Amino acid sequence: MTRLASRQPVTLIGGAPVPRADLDAALALAPVLAAADGGADAALANGLVPQAVWGDFDSISPQARAAIPPENLHRIAEQDSTDFEKCLSRIDAPLVLAIGFCGARQDHFLAALNTLARGIGPPCILIADQDIVTLCPPRIALDLAPGTRLSLFPMGLASGRATGLRWPIEGLDFAPAGRVGTSNAATGPVSIEMRGPMLLILPRAQLGLLARSLGQGA
Repeated sequence: MTRLASRQPVTLIGGAPVPRADLDAALALAPVLAAADGGADAALANGLVPQAVWGDFDSISPQARAAIPPENLHRIAEQDSTDFEKCLSRIDAPLVLAIGFCGARQDHFLAALNTLARGIGPPCILIADQDIVTLCPPRIALDLAPGTRLSLFPMGLASGRATGLRWPIEGLDFAPAGRVGTSNAATGPVSIEMRGPMLLILPRAQLGLLARSLGQGA
């Protein structure tokens, strides 16, 4: 299926509720817009036309399909992947900011976290209410202020080391059904080295900082 290639970061909008503030924050950093299935309706409701829409098209409205240029619509009938996965696997960009993938159905949100954990497509930040979530890369440096909340949640067996965290992680073995690393905090600038699938969760206010850090490493 047709891919979207962009030298600029991409905002990907899903079918869950999308506050205008989230959309504006994403587009300020990722000005190219794409949508997953019913996310096309949310884009049009905000006066925007996505450059590409992927999905099985079980959610997009007939009105949205008529309003979007046919060449921007890419129906993918197979049911072995979610619409989020269908989109990420077809985007070539330095970074994706994903909105509208949480807040409606928790099974959809969990599926989105699963897609992040598998590292499909470009580096991706999921904007989830007060938090932002990404797959922790093998190495990342973040200039965080002391006291900034930083959580680590394993999606498989994982281990690593870090500087700048209140509670050290070196020598610990993380697992979804074992030890997790939620509610840690920065003591200043943080550097993390990670092995295994680990989600990195930060406050929403750190979106710009995380986007720059991931974009530079892409």
